[in-house]
Amino acid sequence: MTTTEAAPAASQEAELDRLRAENAALVAQMHHRDAELEVATRMLRARAQTMTSVIDAVTEQSIIGTDVDGVIRVWNPGAERMLGLPRADVVRRRSITEFHLPEELAEAGGGLAALVRTAQEQGSDVRDWTYLTAGGEELTVSVAVTPRTDDGGAHAGWNFVGTDMTEVRATERMKDQFVSLISHELRTPLSSILGYLELVLDDPDQPLTDDQRQYLATVERNAQRLLRLVGDLLFTAQVDAGRFDLQPEDVDLAAVVRAAEETARVTATAAGVEVVLAVPGDGLVVHGDAVRLGQACDNLVSNAVKFTPRGGRVTLTLATAWRAPDGTVGGEECPGAVPVARLAVSDTGIGIPAGEQAQLFARFFRASTARRHAVPGVGLGLAITKAITTAHGGTLELTSTEGQGTTFTLTLPR
Repeated sequence: MTTTEAAPAASQEAELDRLRAENAALVAQMHHRDAELEVATRMLRARAQTMTSVIDAVTEQSIIGTDVDGVIRVWNPGAERMLGLPRADVVRRRSITEFHLPEELAEAGGGLAALVRTAQEQGSDVRDWTYLTAGGEELTVSVAVTPRTDDGGAHAGWNFVGTDMTEVRATERMKDQFVSLISHELRTPLSSILGYLELVLDDPDQPLTDDQRQYLATVERNAQRLLRLVGDLLFTAQVDAGRFDLQPEDVDLAAVVRAAEETARVTATAAGVEVVLAVPGDGLVVHGDAVRLGQACDNLVSNAVKFTPRGGRVTLTLATAWRAPDGTVGGEECPGAVPVARLAVSDTGIGIPAGEQAQLFARFFRASTARRHAVPGVGLGLAITKAITTAHGGTLELTSTEGQGTTFTLTLPR
């Protein structure tokens, strides 16, 4: 072979070696990818098995998963127990709407959309629905609804996690009926007692001695206290029963806060507590129920005075503010912000332990600091104030440090 002939042969051999090397690399890469795919498949299978075992381990709550059309794809033992049907009779055979009271769905707009509308708009929803069991029994169920996605993150349907609240709601209704009945029965004799006390105290024909007047004034004071307690109990029963109605009008919140300060001034002076008032001189108008807003402000101010030791200070600050689209409230206007009124009631009192602050707006809850310092009360004032604030579309927040004081901030739309 000549030199001229050998050169192309060597070039071809080199090209073949390169192609063989590339082929070997591709084969190795393919084997590596196959191994990775097998590992990922095993992980996905294990994750699915774990999720299935977790869902199947839940027996006290029903977990129902559907596709985008509401056809059931997941039905855990809790759903079997609650609704009385085995998984094989339901999955891919029944729709979630078949287990709901038809009239209730119709009132909410009808069909699957009635169940998922809020979750679709806000990401989740929790509310009571009436479930129908296989035996025809109606259950009151608290249902948490969330969107369901597939492994690629695409919308795949809905999750419905239900907790049977039938007995709980029945107990709550009985309790509220009892509170309402007892409150009505107490109000009538209390009103009579206060009426006759007024006649005796103001009778010019039969003047009382100083001791008698003092004794009867004590009776009147405690009767008024009982009457306020009865009113608070009735109010909380109305809130829980959904019968809490407002009489909205334009209200000068500055005047309401001034009235609350005047009401608390006598008690504050007697307790040695200074009350500082800072409200706009030209007023601050909001749309709401003047009586209920007055009740909320009275509760906040009287609480602050009650929990502040002698020599302390309570500060009431009312000002305009702006609520940004992300929900934060500040003093400066920004794009998309809406005007609000913000009332801050601050005290230098005994404060609230950090671990108890989340419970403070629950009915009948009293902080350990209040019990420890023997501060009188039954734990209804803040629950009532929270209900009034929420009904006005506002928020009620608190910051507190035990031993240093507390600030409640009431924010209302304008």
